[in-house]
Amino acid sequence: MRNTSRHPVSGANSLWHVYKTVPFWKVVKNFLVIQLARYTPFLSMKNWLYRTFLKMKVGDKTSFALMVMLDVMFPEKISVGENSVIGYNTTILAHEYLIKEYRLGEVKIGSEVMIGANTTILPGVEIGDGAIVSAGTLVHKDVPAGAFVGGNPMRIIYTKEEMEKRK
Repeated sequence: MRNTSRHPVSGANSLWHVYKTVPFWKVVKNFLVIQLARYTPFLSMKNWLYRTFLKMKVGDKTSFALMVMLDVMFPEKISVGENSVIGYNTTILAHEYLIKEYRLGEVKIGSEVMIGANTTILPGVEIGDGAIVSAGTLVHKDVPAGAFVGGNPMRIIYTKEEMEKRK
């Protein structure tokens, strides 16, 4: 189960309550920073933008590829360790707005993690150090350290121990 906090709403679906949960100008600022970073080819500049303006924890030498889409509402709930690669067009969410509630959850990506292109990471997920996430994966639960995972829904393809035997 993902580690999220649940916040019930009444009346209209939870997205109609969005500016009761996050300030409008914060979303505008985050949107502009994320869009600038999505298109910049300078990795160190992306990390600086994320740390400085979005309050994310981003480790040294971590690389966010072109078009990575971070959570526009709560990017400060995302942390990435050192020397990780976040693949092209990956989406990392720290919130989900549903009909009767919205949910928030930290996303923790370890060090030396490889995330393939077009992956979606849902709120409340932890990806352990040294894990590999195949392209196009829906990460809907925690990924053990050193594991190789993939698919929609995600499943473990190789454990850390099986990966070490393959080397």
